[in-house]
This record gives sequence, C-alpha cells and structure tokens, in this order.
Amino acid sequence: MNTQDSADRVEEAERTLEELRTALEKAGIKLPSLGLDPVSLACEAPIPLVELGRCSVETATMLAAALR
Repeated sequence: MNTQDSADRVEEAERTLEELRTALEKAGIKLPSLGLDPVSLACEAPIPLVELGRCSVETATMLAAALR
C-alpha cells in the first residue's frame, strides 16, 4: 500500500467520523470519547478504527433508542 492510499484511508475515516458525530448530535447524543483510534493509525498501512469510547448509561439508552 502506498502513502497516498494510506492518506486516503485516514481521510475517509475522518469524514465518516464527522458524519457519525453529526448524526448522533441530531439524535441528541454526544459520545465524549468519539474519535479515531490512534493505535490503528500508527501502522505503516493504517486501517483506521473508530473509537466510540465510554458513555453514561443515559447516553447508552439514548443510543439504543435511536438505533431501534
């Protein structure tokens, strides 16, 4: 995998993360730890993972309801 492919993967992950953040905000949900997993970005050929992080029980309940 070349450098451009790696950069494209990371950019796609960042766009997806922002889309997820926006969708969650529209549903009234905020995941404070939402972000890209830094370990998955540290590889020579990164395969970005979205870190949803920790949240309160109230936020988890809201997330479950939004997914139903």
